[in-house]
Amino acid sequence: MHILFLSDNFPPEVNAPASRTHEHCKVWVQAGHEVTVITCAPNFPKGAVFPGYRNAAWQEERIDGIHVVRVWSYVTANEGFARRVLDYLSFMVSASLAALFVRRVDVVVGTSPQFFTACAAWFVGAVKRRPYVFELRDLWPESIKAVGAMKDSRLLRALERLELFLYRHAARVVSVTHSFRDNLRGRGIDADKIVVVTNGVDIARFSPRPKDEALLRELGLEGKFVAGYVGTHGMAHGLETLLEAAQALRGDSDVRILLLGDGARKETLVAQARTLGLDNVIFVGSVPKDEVARYWSLLDVSIIHLRRTPLFETVIPSKLFECMGMGIPVLHGVAGESAGIVEREGVGWVFEPGNAAALAAILRQVRADPAGLARCRARCLTAAQHYDRSVLALTMLNELERVAATRTGR
Repeated sequence: MHILFLSDNFPPEVNAPASRTHEHCKVWVQAGHEVTVITCAPNFPKGAVFPGYRNAAWQEERIDGIHVVRVWSYVTANEGFARRVLDYLSFMVSASLAALFVRRVDVVVGTSPQFFTACAAWFVGAVKRRPYVFELRDLWPESIKAVGAMKDSRLLRALERLELFLYRHAARVVSVTHSFRDNLRGRGIDADKIVVVTNGVDIARFSPRPKDEALLRELGLEGKFVAGYVGTHGMAHGLETLLEAAQALRGDSDVRILLLGDGARKETLVAQARTLGLDNVIFVGSVPKDEVARYWSLLDVSIIHLRRTPLFETVIPSKLFECMGMGIPVLHGVAGESAGIVEREGVGWVFEPGNAAALAAILRQVRADPAGLARCRARCLTAAQHYDRSVLALTMLNELERVAATRTGR
């Protein structure tokens, strides 16, 4: 089977869509299938093309047996609604055109968070007379309304109608959360074609390791209790709460908060920390994918946080599973389905999103209870086995095989 996968994020980018797509496609190639990924020049989140790449109409490479085709797109930083939409639309057009030159395709997959990639997948499937699958990673455009990037309007309602069109015309909708599935069912989408394949962790890459001594020295973290946030510093993440907690913890001389990543709010957060004189907060920019685990190793606990909004109660941050694989307990400031996983698996502590005082209090509590922290680490490693990315990739592959078999009548 030849799987054509459209995604505007792919390694060497290190965000969640890039990692999931790469790890799934790698497993599918190992299972004996041909996989072509159409993506753009790596540039997320700074909007600067990575060294060694060009923003050109057509570039090819092979990564872990995956045929990767990179097409031109309007490159911009992950900030500013209008520019990001132009980015999305340009990739939709370029990917649609490039896909027409990919031969002998059996199934076309388009992944969100933004659904213009799924638009391209629907178009390509229609032209090639092949089924298209919508991998649903975010309820877009609802998510842009949730973070205040766009208010209710005729345009938003038109995007929502397009969203429903894409769900209805997909041969399968692969949702990353049960909450997303329930949302679609409540909006009239056929439940029989919605399957849930959650995010997970590459256990071979994210596994327990001792703290990286060189990094500890470099960042001045020797002998410190380190709580860290690893990921995008965007509008949705509400990382101001972490700075407020750091302010409350200034009297705790052995506690440090590490924030690793980039995003639309990064410069504002750095400036705010400087204004508040937070010498217990350390910022690190994005690092290559093969370096991320070194930084995870520094953490005694991980902080996961999103702004408080009903939409985010339906999401499951992918970094939760990476924490499990590394054996790092989680301080979880996200309500809803993901909080249920944390509590059910016993892999951390849940606090109210936006409640800096609660976060500071939990940090003090876990720092003072090394035995409890050790028990939580052990539960993380046990839970990680339930979310092995390779197993989940095969589950999705099974759905793609069923879709392809339906087309051929096998």
